[in-house]
Amino acid sequence: MAKVQHIAAATGNEKEFVKLFDQLTYCRSSWQVWEDLVTVMACSIANSVDRTEKHFENREKQYERAIKNLGGVDVPARMFALLVNTLEENPDQDFLGKLYMNLNLGSHWHGQFFTPYHVCELMAKMQIEEADVKREIESKGYISICDPCVGGGAMLIAAASAFRKLKINYQDHAVFVGQDLDSVVAKMAYIQISLLGCPGYITVGNSLTNPQTGPVLFPRESEGQEVWITPMFMSQIWELRRTKEMFLGLFRGTETTVKTVEKEHGRFYFYFDFREQEELQYERRK
Repeated sequence: MAKVQHIAAATGNEKEFVKLFDQLTYCRSSWQVWEDLVTVMACSIANSVDRTEKHFENREKQYERAIKNLGGVDVPARMFALLVNTLEENPDQDFLGKLYMNLNLGSHWHGQFFTPYHVCELMAKMQIEEADVKREIESKGYISICDPCVGGGAMLIAAASAFRKLKINYQDHAVFVGQDLDSVVAKMAYIQISLLGCPGYITVGNSLTNPQTGPVLFPRESEGQEVWITPMFMSQIWELRRTKEMFLGLFRGTETTVKTVEKEHGRFYFYFDFREQEELQYERRK
């Protein structure tokens, strides 16, 4: 049965979360339970906003399989509520990442040793300069933050915290991008930045051999990758920015690089490549 190593330092919500987690591990390994738990949470968030056929159906199947393994929705729902309340009370923390390491779920043979959150806070404070950030936002309307080895999302969470302290509305003016080879920790990052209202996306894939590429406002899902888009990235202000970039691409000509256009349940994703003189194609889903 899973136990937090430093239980004396755990908060009330952490203790309650672990207590519920222990109830799910009586006949299954801690790793299996954790994997199913984050899958249920991530799929619940993603399928509320990402209705593309490929993603939606696959994540529905993942959700159904995981919730069956967990024995129903009651305990996972209570744990999800605890996570939501914890991040509302104190958004400046890597709640899932801390528990992941304290429960000895880190994959040591893969080198999973998460950076402590207070170190991430220091790094974000050193890197995010108010003058530089405001200059970037004034120039193009937003700034992008990327962590190619995102883990549980601590660096992105710390960046959001740094923006708040500078009184910069990151929900309107920052894109948070992360990638990780491990789908479980990538989902952890996705869950946490989604709940914190961070616009952006998390990619499951190898950052060295198969990195996330393309314009930051138009995430590509290459072969061997899986992209999880946060709810805030689907908000009206980011939809308008994508539309603006599409029209600017028409005038920039050779500066645009992506090639197809898709209409997905009322949302348009525009890609161009004028260098190859390709005609703009509209692919309509049935």
